[in-house]
Amino acid sequence: MSGTGRDVPLRRIRLRRSEETFLDRLLLLRRRWRLMLRLGIATAAAFLIATQVFGHQQAFFAPIAAVVVITAGGGLRGRTLVEVVVGVALGVLVGELIILTIGRGPAQMALVVLLTVVAATLTGIRGLALTQAANSAVLLAAVVPAAGAGNPALTRFLDALIGGLCGMAMVLLLPRNPVRDIDAEVQRLLRQLASVLRGTARSLRERDPGVADEALERARGMQGSIDSLDATARNVSEIARMSPMRWRQREHLALYVGAVRDFDNAIRDSRVLARRVSAMLRHDEVGPDALEQSVEALAEAVDVIADDLSSLDDFAGARDQLVEAARIAVAALPDTMTLNTAAITAQVRSIAADLMFVCGASRDEIDAALDFE
Repeated sequence: MSGTGRDVPLRRIRLRRSEETFLDRLLLLRRRWRLMLRLGIATAAAFLIATQVFGHQQAFFAPIAAVVVITAGGGLRGRTLVEVVVGVALGVLVGELIILTIGRGPAQMALVVLLTVVAATLTGIRGLALTQAANSAVLLAAVVPAAGAGNPALTRFLDALIGGLCGMAMVLLLPRNPVRDIDAEVQRLLRQLASVLRGTARSLRERDPGVADEALERARGMQGSIDSLDATARNVSEIARMSPMRWRQREHLALYVGAVRDFDNAIRDSRVLARRVSAMLRHDEVGPDALEQSVEALAEAVDVIADDLSSLDDFAGARDQLVEAARIAVAALPDTMTLNTAAITAQVRSIAADLMFVCGASRDEIDAALDFE
């Protein structure tokens, strides 16, 4: 020990206790039943087909490829299958050529991985495909093929294809409920948006720019939710497109997927709204009470949209609420026209338009509904 005062006796070091309880883990385990079933069936089927049907004695890469495809994120499992196969093929090709030339060993292992990454980079392969290229090269260099196992380059390429197809089959035959998945994220995002709007309305009511600044920070923090929703939308779209088990949910899913960009626009506009409200209050401008009412009406409309999306309703009530919010703001504008009040009114109208797109309205319908002249 150096005695500098910074050293801590080992007995005093404590690992941070997880906030997750054992019951939480049990509930998580229960929610993962479909994933566990997919993984179990796919890996067993891939290994069985590779060993019993194709006669591969070292078919370890077949179940590995199945796991990679099933656990792939972002909704790009079809692309993932191609990436796995391409990556494996490249790794096997480079590894086999080097091993046949200079044999196996630590130095050869390093050279195989290095040249595989170089070849993958030069051919435009990245991400998961690059990982699989390096993995397959390592496995090829480390595992000596069994006697009579055939051409290792061909067998391992086929194993990757078999495993990938088995993984895809399980994704299609045991798909998650795409509507439930995306609805959970949309509901969370809409709750956040409604909270931002209500915070902005409260700042107008209390004449407190600090409350508007807090709403602005919450709105800025929603970008991660939008990115997550976008990834989920790609995922559920692929499931609904490829899995016959979920074809009947396509219409409902289309509402959610088509609204992602409009949600993003509404959140961006809510940031501008909160910023303008903060600026107005910091300059001691007194806006009409109707502005607070219009922003509160937007928040109430968001709640209605959340319910209508889940129940596949016609959004009639939500549209009426959005039009009313914009009407209140526009009607109040002539009373106290300043740069900030005009900007706030414009943002209320913009958010109403963004959310009317979510409700399925066309641009012409929105222009007609929000034209109060």
